Amino acid sequence: MTTLPSNKDGYQATVIEPQITEDRYYTVNHHILPVNSNNSNTSISISSSSSSSNNNLNSNNNYVSPSFAVSSYPSHQQQQQQQQQQQQQPLPPPPPPHGNPSSCAQNVSPYPTYQLFRENDFYEQQQAYMMPESVLEDQDYLPDSSLQMALLAGKRRFDRLHAPADPEFPPVTVENINKLREESTTDPRRQFFFARYLLLDAIKRLKPNPQDPQRFQQLKDSLTGEAMKIIKKLASHKMSLPEAQFFLANCYGGGLYGLKPDPEKAFALYLQGSKQSHPECTYRAAVCYELGLGTRRDHRYAMQFYRKAASLSDPSAMYKIGLIMLNGLLGQSKNPREAVSWFLKASQIADEDHPQPLHELALIYEKTEDDPDYIPSVIPDINYARQLFSQAAQLGYAPSQFRLGLAYENGKLQCPIDPRRSIAWYSRAAEQGDANAELALSAWYLTGAEGILQQNDQEAFLWAKRAAEKGLPKAEYAVGYYLETGVGNTTRNLDEIKMWYKKAADHGDTKAKQRLQALMESASTVTVKRRPTRDKNGRPNTKDSDCRIM
Repeated sequence: MTTLPSNKDGYQATVIEPQITEDRYYTVNHHILPVNSNNSNTSISISSSSSSSNNNLNSNNNYVSPSFAVSSYPSHQQQQQQQQQQQQQPLPPPPPPHGNPSSCAQNVSPYPTYQLFRENDFYEQQQAYMMPESVLEDQDYLPDSSLQMALLAGKRRFDRLHAPADPEFPPVTVENINKLREESTTDPRRQFFFARYLLLDAIKRLKPNPQDPQRFQQLKDSLTGEAMKIIKKLASHKMSLPEAQFFLANCYGGGLYGLKPDPEKAFALYLQGSKQSHPECTYRAAVCYELGLGTRRDHRYAMQFYRKAASLSDPSAMYKIGLIMLNGLLGQSKNPREAVSWFLKASQIADEDHPQPLHELALIYEKTEDDPDYIPSVIPDINYARQLFSQAAQLGYAPSQFRLGLAYENGKLQCPIDPRRSIAWYSRAAEQGDANAELALSAWYLTGAEGILQQNDQEAFLWAKRAAEKGLPKAEYAVGYYLETGVGNTTRNLDEIKMWYKKAADHGDTKAKQRLQALMESASTVTVKRRPTRDKNGRPNTKDSDCRIM
């Protein structure tokens, strides 16, 4: 740890220096192994409080996260020793996704990878991971959507959430801060780098001095003021650095770093950056024109700026123009052919920040002539659609991950029915709060999957409720169904049952309207006797018409 002295009062605040793990590799495993403290390959657990982005995730007590840790890569001999230990020792039960960790201690799935763990439960222990043989063997078919790809997608998302704001930032020390301050006296871009370093890294690593906690805020305000002064100078007409103008515009747009929200100033800065052909500034200026943020609404100017941003290779602008031309928005005539061309261009530069074009293209190539919005100029290609869904899912796009889970549950997209893969991809999407994936996990918990996921009514109810709280009609109906039939050891409350059925009915769910009408006509609850089931391959049984959650 290092302390930062104040220029005036000698105030000291502690800076936590990050540990360097350049020679370490990330591996994952569904088997949780005890770590020997004398082993040189002891894993490094990442504290859930070490990242500001993770603090936002933990704002909801019910947030769940994949179980990944940082560990050094074991040798082949060490892997064999670990496998022998796994065979000799029983697998410790994983923490349950919801509720008290001890409440489901006996309900352990043979594949705890698919259990979604609370971060606080997981990171209280140091654990080592390796890739299980069952996952490696799973790559025999469709490897781009295998279990390994699902695990790696979750790992990449975890790494991204805990990655530094800029990989070029040096460790936060007094020496590095002073060195960057001296180096940035003449070069505008080095000045901008230093300002970002203070705001995005140094300030977040300050730790209050217990002997004088009040001055912590003083040092934080001092560093913030120094950084913002630099950025405002660089964004001024005299310096006119487009990167600084974009950064400062975002600060005004979101009211960040002590600035009051000011859409007009934000729009003016975006416009200045656009004049220098800055792609992101140009795209944001188009959004302002479309929504009337900081300026009057003007769809004609919005289209002009969207097209300019797309010509500057901005993937968001390409995707936006594709949506506009596909649906005839902003006063434009529908032009599906042009829309597809823009989606194709955007998909060529898709990344973790811009996976949407891949998903949109997959939806287009999945459609057949029987679909109402089928595009005649596009020849349907199910295999290509699946490949596009898989690419977007690997980049962490939750809707694509849900579609893969759905495909492996029902045998769509020319995928075989595979409960393992279905649950894995549903889990990746549910981690990001996708309501459809949460409801799908509820269905899997309701029926269970032999040898894969143990049936659990309580988990089925909790996952359905999470999805229902997001306003998904089918999930609202499912919660009412669970309450009516007593799934999850819930207390039968007629008023609460009617409330959930009414919510689903108001959102257009036909089945909920029928159940609500039946309850209104009866003096007591009308119990639904039939329980959803699956066939021996894991496919939902179509004869179970009383519940439509699968």
